[in-house]
Amino acid sequence: MLKSFRLSIAVAAGAALLALWGATGAAQSPLTIKLATFAPANSAWHKALLDMGDVWSKGTGNRVTLRVYAGGTLGTEPSVVRMMSPAVGELQAALLLPPGLARIDDAVDVFGLPFFFESDEEMKAVFTTLRPMLTQRIEAKGYKVLHWGSAGWVNLFSKKEIRTLADLKAVKLYTTDGDDKSVQWYKNNGFQPIPLSVNDMVGGLKRGMIDAAPSPAYAASMLQIFRDAPFMLDVKLAPVIGATVVTTAAWSKITPADQAVMTAEAAKIEQRFLSEASALDATAVGTMSQRGLKVVTLPPASIAEFRKTAEGMLPSMRGTLVPTDVFDAAMQARAGYRKSRGGK
Repeated sequence: MLKSFRLSIAVAAGAALLALWGATGAAQSPLTIKLATFAPANSAWHKALLDMGDVWSKGTGNRVTLRVYAGGTLGTEPSVVRMMSPAVGELQAALLLPPGLARIDDAVDVFGLPFFFESDEEMKAVFTTLRPMLTQRIEAKGYKVLHWGSAGWVNLFSKKEIRTLADLKAVKLYTTDGDDKSVQWYKNNGFQPIPLSVNDMVGGLKRGMIDAAPSPAYAASMLQIFRDAPFMLDVKLAPVIGATVVTTAAWSKITPADQAVMTAEAAKIEQRFLSEASALDATAVGTMSQRGLKVVTLPPASIAEFRKTAEGMLPSMRGTLVPTDVFDAAMQARAGYRKSRGGK
């Protein structure tokens, strides 16, 4: 009987070990995360992703490795989102800017409202408030948000000098292909939107399909936009908020311990993106100016007129370009920040 009891214990222990091995062994299987991004190869953003991948590999004992496809080599951001879908599953992750993130959830379009923010500090305050909501909305669609980040502020690059709203309405303006709501909004407000994929923006300027394109200065420098659009309106139109996401399907294959390593490094990369953006843009403007860029500076009264006009257009964006609850939350957060600073 004692012998039988010991045998039962041994069998049970062996079964438990096999079950444990099976549970952890599957999770510990090497996983390569293929990540796509429109960030140009060798740009600061690309290098940051590569650095993150190195830490992931070392920190997980090569159980998780990152393969980055930069420069839009895998197509437009909307196509990248399709490649991450369960039906396709060719990609596990992407560093997305608003055109791509909006294909997952259009809440992020709130940061694309022109002249909505007056400063970097104001934008960061509103983002801090909205971040949990934005993250929750994206993660409800089957993605894990690894980190957020900033690609700088959008300026307007154009073939000829633009100083007024009338000037802007007179030119063929680049807009993102597939964003039908934005195209219609621009048309309704007297602009001439020309929808093109991000990959075709530079070629569109060269061939005269468009006369002006919004872009952060650093991106314009990397993509050489200023060669065909040598005028830059020195007004911050809107911040470019992006995020690196990984599919829930891929994330669930990673052990909690390895997930902790990955999220810790992703948090560092987020701070790197947020802290470097302004300096990258400033340096880029200096470099482009030495190569022929003409910076158009407006007097305060003209900037105030731009802001006043844009503020009057905000109601038409509520519930059309931006979900109503997100729009209202942003308005409330902005009002709270301005009140804390002594404004109205």
